[in-house]
Parts: sequence; C-alpha cells; structure tokens
Amino acid sequence: MGYAFCFPGQGAQEVGMGKALYEAFPSAKDVFDEADDALSFKITRVIFEGPDEELKRTAVTQPAVMTVSVAAARALEKEMGVKPRPLCGAGHSLGEYTALVAAGVLSFRDAVDLVHKRGTWMQEAAPEGTGAMAALMGIEPDDAALLCASVAPGGECQAANFNSPGQVVISGAAEFVEKAIAAAKEKTAKGGRSVKAVPLNVSAPFHSRLMAPAAEKLRARFGAYKWSDPAWPIVCNVNASPLSSAEAIRTALFEQTCSPVRWTESVARMAGGGVDLFLELGPGEVLSGLIKRCRKGAGVLAAGTPEKLETMAKLLLERAGEPQ
Repeated sequence: MGYAFCFPGQGAQEVGMGKALYEAFPSAKDVFDEADDALSFKITRVIFEGPDEELKRTAVTQPAVMTVSVAAARALEKEMGVKPRPLCGAGHSLGEYTALVAAGVLSFRDAVDLVHKRGTWMQEAAPEGTGAMAALMGIEPDDAALLCASVAPGGECQAANFNSPGQVVISGAAEFVEKAIAAAKEKTAKGGRSVKAVPLNVSAPFHSRLMAPAAEKLRARFGAYKWSDPAWPIVCNVNASPLSSAEAIRTALFEQTCSPVRWTESVARMAGGGVDLFLELGPGEVLSGLIKRCRKGAGVLAAGTPEKLETMAKLLLERAGEPQ
C-alpha cells in the first residue's frame, strides 16, 4: 500500500492563498518569486491581494493555483525532510500540469508559463458569454451523455468532468447548456430521477469541443519546453491510465483540453494500484471532498497551510519508517 500526490484545479483559488507558506518557508517563497520572474506580471501580488475578479481570470487562476500547489510540495520536501515516494500522481484538469512538475516532467518555470498561456488560449477560444458549464447532481455518466445528446446532437454540449459518483459537469455553447439544464429540470418534474442542475460561475466552457483552438496552440507550444519521463506514474485525466513517458503525457495533455476529466475513474485506478492514502497539495480541499465521495473510507489529507503540511510530513515520515 502507498500514497498518491493529488493536485487541485481551477476553482480552488481564493485571495490570500499560500501567503502563510510564503512567510513560513524559504523554499515556498522561492517558488512565488520564480513565478513572478517567469510571467509578465507580478502574480504573487494578485494571489495575496486580489482583487478577486482579477484572480478569477482564467489566465491568472491557472498559474496562481499551480504556484501555491508547487510551493506546498517544495516545502514538504525541502523544509520538512520528506523524500517523495508516491506510488503515483494525479491532478484535476489544471492540476495534472502541477502533478508533472512534482514528478519532474517539467520545470516549474516552464510549467507556470505554459498554464498561463493555456488559460489565455482557453478564454480566447470561447469569448466570455458564448460558453457555459453546469454541475448535474444525482445523475449517472451514461445518463448525462444521453441528456447532452438529446439537446445538442451536434456535440455543442457534452460531459466535461466526471467528478464523483452522481456528479457530472457539462460544458459547451451557452444556449445548449441552458437547454440541458432545462431538460434535467423537466425530467425531474415529470417524475424521473431527481437531478439538480447548477450553473457554474466560469469564464469558458472547459473540456468541451469549443476548446479545440486552445488545444492546437498548446500542442504547438509543447516543443518550446524540456520534457522528462516522470519519477512516478501520472494517472491522466483522459482515460485514467498511469503514464510513464513524456511522449505519452504530452499526447494526453493535448487530448485533455477538449475531453472530459475522468476523476472518478482516476481515483478508482489509483486505489486499485495500491493507493490507500490520497494527499492533496495546494489551496482548499475541493479535491479531497471529491476523493472521499469516490472512495468511501479512503485516507485523505489536504495540506495548503504550514500547520497541515506539518501533519502531512509527520505522517509520511512515520510511514517511511514502517517495515516494507
């Protein structure tokens, strides 16, 4: 049995995140300073001071969440003496890129530049107001796919995130997402299985076919960076398979842009491979909540503050001393 490093995606952000890490650990401060140097603006100021509207901009949110997550991972290793030995790593959407940094596939400097561009290109692919996303609760994956197909036979609305049992996020052109929400409510009203539909406050229809222009730009940009094989397998979003080569990872990242995040399957795959402890590194505990719903009784621990990192470090150091 062993543990997995997991990293959150967009939606985990909040103004002030990571400031305690910055102040407590020199290695964490170095990560923030490197992000400021790599980007064309001082992202640390936005992370710590906001305003919230600026932090929620996709091109800012993605490198911001990555920066805090990497700062936590670096502090765990450099300041607390934990030598990372996970069975695997994974991340939700943007978090998959952070998982690559932790596993040594990309340098942080290259990755933070890449996700800044990823966020920019995603927003450009679907100008604000043209796309939308919604969370459907109380629905199975196949039923969500059928619902989307019934209102958008041309693929203008599709399943984007299989987050946990009974929760599917849909994404696509705004008018078709609205039709899907209405269809879910109508199904419930007619006595079908109760489905709750909640529009999400996002600026673009992520993981939908509308992201195709962003995917092509990302693939063209991949060649600008140095890629290495991961120190441990990365369970990818696209098909929940563990990948161990840089080439396979680049292909999965390209496909991920327009394909659904199969998080429920990813958690099951990790557990099936021997993971009994899921460690979330970064802001918030959104991912931990999803993991708990995906895997009842699994060990889950989130750490985005010095105090929680100390708890995580103690646990891992104790595990390292256990008979193998």
